Amino acid sequence: MQKLKKYAASKAGRETLVSFGIVIIAFVVMQVLLSLGMVSSLLKSLLVPICAYVIMAVSLNLTVGILGELSLGHAGFMSVGAFSGVVAVTCLSGGGMPEPLQLAIAIVIGGLCAAVAGVIVGVPVLRLKGDYLAIVTLAFGEIIKSIVNVLYVGLDSSGLHFSLLEQKFELAEDGEMIINGAMGVSGVSRLSTFTAGFVLVLVTLFIILNLIHSRAGRAVMAVRDNKIAADSIGISTTRYKLMAFVISAAFAGMAGTLYGMNYTTITASKFDFNTSILILVFVVLGGLGNIWGSIIAAVLLTVLPEVLRGVGDYRMLIYAILLIAMMLFNNSPLKQRLLEKRGMKQMEKLERQEKGGA
Repeated sequence: MQKLKKYAASKAGRETLVSFGIVIIAFVVMQVLLSLGMVSSLLKSLLVPICAYVIMAVSLNLTVGILGELSLGHAGFMSVGAFSGVVAVTCLSGGGMPEPLQLAIAIVIGGLCAAVAGVIVGVPVLRLKGDYLAIVTLAFGEIIKSIVNVLYVGLDSSGLHFSLLEQKFELAEDGEMIINGAMGVSGVSRLSTFTAGFVLVLVTLFIILNLIHSRAGRAVMAVRDNKIAADSIGISTTRYKLMAFVISAAFAGMAGTLYGMNYTTITASKFDFNTSILILVFVVLGGLGNIWGSIIAAVLLTVLPEVLRGVGDYRMLIYAILLIAMMLFNNSPLKQRLLEKRGMKQMEKLERQEKGGA
């Protein structure tokens, strides 16, 4: 009990509890609106993708904002999670296991596979920095897409079968094709739900926020701010950079599984370069290192294009103008003044609390 009180009183505990409270309130409000039939079918279809994009934005912010390394291959980890999750669900579907449990296991497997991919990519790549790192991670995303386009995976009574050549791929009569090369996966069971997405968002926020405020998180930020100074005080820069990168990849894989299990058909083209750029836009627009900014940007920029469909050809023009306006505001003196006023109010509040405590 004492540990819980200390945690709630800490900065990490307060931020996590506030974040949980806001997300839970948003979930309850949305569930009430759904029960009253006040949510359009379009918005219903966007609920799971919104949750997936929120997780993607928060996880990428760990790499770009907290670690300070530009990664353009996040959609590759999302793809790894999506296709490995589909394979896992297909293997589990015949055992009479409840669907929520199947989805949970698939999400864990998708995260683990993406984490392994993160280690494979991160060990050699994180020795680079800046534009070089961005180009290599971009190449990784394209490599994953190319591999999936020639990958054939099937399941029969003798187990799973993998091949990169369609001609050499044979299944028994009771076999089932899971991944069919460039055609991707079809007939996927839609197991993802808004509730599952909500739970995964909470798990992501809990782990990422606590990581940022932990000793390891402070070490990661020290590496970001000054690598030479971090090395001089004994911080293993390679270890902490790899840790942040792999955790980010793991959550991207989990989001990929959640996203993939929301559709009946999945192809590698859904996780291309444009998806990586879109997620990076969420992070940059919300503010580097600002977790809540990434969440708000992910929600707004996922809903906005669909809301603007009514204006026809002007949709993308309005979308682009709004993006430019938001970026100008993010870098304007007005925002700086608002943040300074907010900081001064928080300082005054802390001073009053200290005087009251004294």
